[in-house]
Amino acid sequence: MTFDLKYTDKSSDARAGIIHTAHGDIMTPIFMPVGTCGAVKGVHFSELREQVKAQIILGNTYHLYLRPGLDILQKAGGLHAFNTWDRPILTDSGGFQVFSLTGIRKLREEGCEFRSHIDGSKHFFTPENVMDTERVIGADIMMAFDECAPGEADYAYAKNSMQMTHRWLDRCVKRFSETEPLYGYEQTLFPIVQGCKYPDLRAESAKYIADKGAEGNAIGGLAVGEPTEIMYEMIEVVNAILPKDKPRYLMGVGTPQNILEAIERGVDMFDCVMPTRNGRNAMLFTYEGTMNMKNKKWEYDFSPIDPDGCDIDRTYTKAYLHHLFKAQELLAMQIASIHNLAFYLRLVGDARRHILDGDFVEWKRSVIDNLSRRR
Repeated sequence: MTFDLKYTDKSSDARAGIIHTAHGDIMTPIFMPVGTCGAVKGVHFSELREQVKAQIILGNTYHLYLRPGLDILQKAGGLHAFNTWDRPILTDSGGFQVFSLTGIRKLREEGCEFRSHIDGSKHFFTPENVMDTERVIGADIMMAFDECAPGEADYAYAKNSMQMTHRWLDRCVKRFSETEPLYGYEQTLFPIVQGCKYPDLRAESAKYIADKGAEGNAIGGLAVGEPTEIMYEMIEVVNAILPKDKPRYLMGVGTPQNILEAIERGVDMFDCVMPTRNGRNAMLFTYEGTMNMKNKKWEYDFSPIDPDGCDIDRTYTKAYLHHLFKAQELLAMQIASIHNLAFYLRLVGDARRHILDGDFVEWKRSVIDNLSRRR
C-alpha cells in the first residue's frame, strides 16, 4: 500500500490523497461502509458499487473468526473470494468488540479470553493469533490488536491500557513481519493510537505509533462516551504528531458533522455503523438535516427522497418510503440504508472536491449547521 498526498487545504489541516492497494485505489477523504460479517446489512454489493460508490468496505475479525470461521475463509481463498467484493477491504482487529463484551471477557498481558456472543463458547485472542486471523481473512489493511478503554476511564486505567496496547502492537508487528500474505497480494498493518481523553497519553501514544513507521495509522478509542469537544481535541493532539505523509484513520466515527470536523483536523478515513443502523430505524441523513421517515408529515409528500442523491433517491418518493416503513416492509430498510451510505460517500466526495478547489472551510461552514437539523 502507498499513499499519495495530493493537496492540503491552506486554511485547515484537511487533505486530499489517494491510497493505492492491490485491489484498487481509494480517494481520500473516504468513508468505509461496515460489512461486519462479510456483508453490509441490507445492501447488495452491486448497490454498493453502483449506487453508494463505495471504494472500500470494512470487515471485523472477531465476527468473521466466529462465523463463518477461518477454515471456510481459507478454503474459499480469503474474504474477497468468499463474498465476491473485488475492491479493497479493511479489517478491524476485534479490539473494540472485545471491549464491548464487558462481563464475558478477561484481559491479561498475554491477550484476551472471551466467550462468544453466539453460543457462549470460550476463545482467546492474542496479538499473534489476531495477525494470523487477519492473514486468513486477507484484508488489504489489517488493524493491530488493541484494548479500547471506556471513554470515562480514569487516568490510571487509561495509561495502563495504552501501555498494554503498545506492548501488544510490538507483538503484532513482529508476527506480521514473520508471516506472509496467503493469497498472492500484499497486506498492510495499521497501528492504533489510544490514550482515552487524556492529552498527554494521546501524545505519548501517537509518538509511539509514529515511530513504528507503518504505512498508515489509526486513532481508536474515541466516540465511546466522551464529549464531542474532547474527541476533537484528541484528534488535534494526535494529528500534530502522526506523520503527514501517511493516511490517518479515525475508527468508528460518526455523524456527518463529526466527519467534516475530523476532515478539517486532518483525518483521511472513516467508518461507522450509523448510516445503516439509523437507516433501518427510518432516519435519513441529508444536507438539509435528518428525516424521520415514520413521521406523518411525509405521508403525502410525493417529491423524491433526495433529488440530488443516488438513482434510488431520485426514483422513490418520501411518501412511498414512509408507507414502506409504516407497513414494516424490508424494502424500506434497504432503500434507507442505500440512501444513507450514498450520502456519506457523497459527503466525503464533496469534501475532497472542495479541498482540491481550495474552499473547503467555507463550504464546510455553509453546510454543517443544516446537517444537524431535524426535519
